Amino acid sequence: MTIVQVLDIIREAFMVMIAVAGPTLVIALVVGLIISIFQATTQLQEQTLSFVPKILAVIVSLIVFGNFMLNGLITFTQKIFEMIAAL
Repeated sequence: MTIVQVLDIIREAFMVMIAVAGPTLVIALVVGLIISIFQATTQLQEQTLSFVPKILAVIVSLIVFGNFMLNGLITFTQKIFEMIAAL
């Protein structure tokens, strides 16, 4: 296995990580921003107001995007195992 192949595997692993974690992180970011704007405009500084909607949004996003995430991880894992078997 050459250095170029190892770097390609690492690059692909990072792309899979971004694709798997991206949707959930973006949804949590957007919900957090909306809640922060709401808290700033109403001057309501309740701590649970910021955590509960984000947790619910992340759970819903995991339910919605879970199949896509799992398929991406399974595909990448199968590809890695095939490369190991080819060695």
